Amino acid sequence: MLRIARCMEHFDEYKGNNMPKIKQPQEPFGDINVIIQDTYLEIVASILMVPDIESAQVGLALDASASIKKMYGISGLVGSAFFQASTIPNVMEPVAKSIASFLTNFAGDGTVHLIYWACNPSGQGIEPIGTFNADTLENLTIQGPKREKWGRGTKLLPPLQYFLDHKMKESPWSLVIFITDGIIEDLDEVKSYCMQVGKDIADNKRKNIKLVLLGVGEEVDESQMEELDDMFEGTELEDPEGNEIDLWCHKLASDMQRMEEVFAEVVSENTTVAPNGKILDSDGNVIANYADGLPAKFRFNMPKNSKSFTLELANGSITQDISEVFL
Repeated sequence: MLRIARCMEHFDEYKGNNMPKIKQPQEPFGDINVIIQDTYLEIVASILMVPDIESAQVGLALDASASIKKMYGISGLVGSAFFQASTIPNVMEPVAKSIASFLTNFAGDGTVHLIYWACNPSGQGIEPIGTFNADTLENLTIQGPKREKWGRGTKLLPPLQYFLDHKMKESPWSLVIFITDGIIEDLDEVKSYCMQVGKDIADNKRKNIKLVLLGVGEEVDESQMEELDDMFEGTELEDPEGNEIDLWCHKLASDMQRMEEVFAEVVSENTTVAPNGKILDSDGNVIANYADGLPAKFRFNMPKNSKSFTLELANGSITQDISEVFL
């Protein structure tokens, strides 16, 4: 995973604002959300693990809006191709190829579907790149759309529908990562569509789906990403196995240390990761006790002024600072 971390370093200058999601959780945590209620804090945490996904279809969607051109090594300056290539590196290609190669490990047929999205003046265009395995990815060149034009907007609904209603409609497991550097212009339409997808999963009309929004660039609106991430909070929608439905997860590329983090929320409350465990507040008081087994995903409440909590296991303990959500 060292290669992944080095590729992500290219995006270190592109960071968003602090939100109630801990940016770099302590291991073994994969994802920690801090929901600030009126009189207390609600913590939703997951343990980092690679889930056992069978017969999955996986996809990677690359932003092709004009604002992201520089990440493909395109400066917009008039001059020789040699001059442009020597002054602006294509950081998108190594990152995209590394992510795509990682995803092939979890695909039922060992392949990943790649597309460009947010193409054309409307921002609704899609240009399929193709379907690749780990070997064919090695020779793939990623320089932006060839047939479609660079976009002037960022519409997320078209690529969502492309994957979920077309490419992966019959898949028992679907995992898609969307890379973007901008503001999602059709957020309300996306949320409406995703809510219906969630209801379809609850009614057993669709199978397992996980969508990851990976933000790069200074223009990323992390509040939008958080809004998608949390859109199913309080809906009480569950899949046929009794797991809470939660379609979205969001990450900032600059915060990621390894690719396994895309699976931070692809875990189940029904999966036990340790024989037992306890959650302690900063004063050492037990606030949650999992005597019958620590689940891969769990939630608990803490006093509103809490700045940390500790997960106590049989072989040691891990203290997680959460003070960043108050900054």
